Amino acid sequence: MSATQAEPLTNTGLAYRSGGYRNYVIISLMLLYTLNFIDRILIGVVAQPIIEEFRLQDWQFGLLSGFGFALMYTIMGIPIARLAERMNRVRIIAASVILWSLMTALCGIAGSFIALLVFRIGVGIGEAGLTPAANSIISDYFPPRSRARAIAIYTMGITLGGVLANAFGGPITELFSWREAFLALGVPGIVFGLIFLFTVEEPPRGYADPPTATKPRKMGIGDTVRELSAKRSFWINMIAAALVAFVGYGVSNFQVAFFQRVHELSISEVTLQIAVPLGLAASFGAFFTGYLTEKMSGRYPNVVAWLPGFMLIACVPLYWIGFTTDSVPFALAVLLFAAILHYGYLGAQYTICQGVASPQSRATAVALFLFIVNLIGYGCGPLVMGILSDLLMSAHLAGSQFASELAGQICKGRPEDLVATLGAAKAGACMTASAEGLRWSMMYIVSIFFVAGGMYLYVCKTLQQDLVAKMN
Repeated sequence: MSATQAEPLTNTGLAYRSGGYRNYVIISLMLLYTLNFIDRILIGVVAQPIIEEFRLQDWQFGLLSGFGFALMYTIMGIPIARLAERMNRVRIIAASVILWSLMTALCGIAGSFIALLVFRIGVGIGEAGLTPAANSIISDYFPPRSRARAIAIYTMGITLGGVLANAFGGPITELFSWREAFLALGVPGIVFGLIFLFTVEEPPRGYADPPTATKPRKMGIGDTVRELSAKRSFWINMIAAALVAFVGYGVSNFQVAFFQRVHELSISEVTLQIAVPLGLAASFGAFFTGYLTEKMSGRYPNVVAWLPGFMLIACVPLYWIGFTTDSVPFALAVLLFAAILHYGYLGAQYTICQGVASPQSRATAVALFLFIVNLIGYGCGPLVMGILSDLLMSAHLAGSQFASELAGQICKGRPEDLVATLGAAKAGACMTASAEGLRWSMMYIVSIFFVAGGMYLYVCKTLQQDLVAKMN
């Protein structure tokens, strides 16, 4: 065996393989990330039917949709990432896709809240294997200046997954039930995982990094933490992204339920007329911000941080208007602009995260990053949103004419069942309190974007000294 064969060429500063093949790889990863978020977000699409069938409090649904998934997702992320530093990343990704797709399909046969929670935990274990390995592969296929755009394309899977989960999940639920939606959207992932396994090549580690970057060597998790401990940009970016995820997951898991409760729309009306356009706007925001970042990075090296920072701050008043107006068309118009600004941060969070880490520690760095972001964001966002919604609902009931007769648990169930057991007046008071509790909880939570945006602006102070390879 020759030396070249024994040690693949690294630190060339060049893109790996042809442009067409790189496009195939990044589109394939984006499609897998899309499936990842279809299976992750679907439970939020069918939130209200699940809440009504199992008579759940909003906090219980927050536990089911957020913390139950995020717990194992975050716990498993780091050990799987450690495997990705040493083993074939393509195989790890394919196995992860097949596992989470199977668990999603099993959600459709869950007969209780506990069973559904267990299957959601299984989805979390499978999904933990994708993003750390994917970020590591992207860094080896694309040189530094092209990574913001490549990662922006990859992260479009987040918003496209939301679009497709809504576009198919809502109508399937209305035609059949929420169970068929899980089955129909979970099974195809098994096929996509196998296609990825047999068509994507594992690249040499560190291939696309410039010669001035640190050459790949084996590192333990302690070495990675020590390396990152000196990178202030990594930690500020992580906290800011965690806050954005806290808001984003909280809002997205209750968004369909919000329009069903507040504006009394059917699930298919919400998903097709509201959620799908918002998802497309979010996808555009993620891609266009990545495109602008690549174009402007030569002149403005810190654009990857300050652009999403300003966008997050600007989207807050738009969300407030969208949540308070009684006009559905006006709400949609305002929320479209809010979504474009909100999701512009997606490419930035990963670009900064892997940009400050050396090639041999990127998968672990991304896993550490996701551990905190998902534990705080996905684990706590929906749960806190649900708790706050229940508290505000109870406060609204306490101020109603039926204060001595109604409580949160009494008011849970299908509208027709509430009318049959409580009467029209009390059922109406229950539904109004449920709607207003959720409305105000969303307004309070979204205000956190002010803090997150400010933190991205603060990253600019240390970003250039922390980057392993400069974007310009």
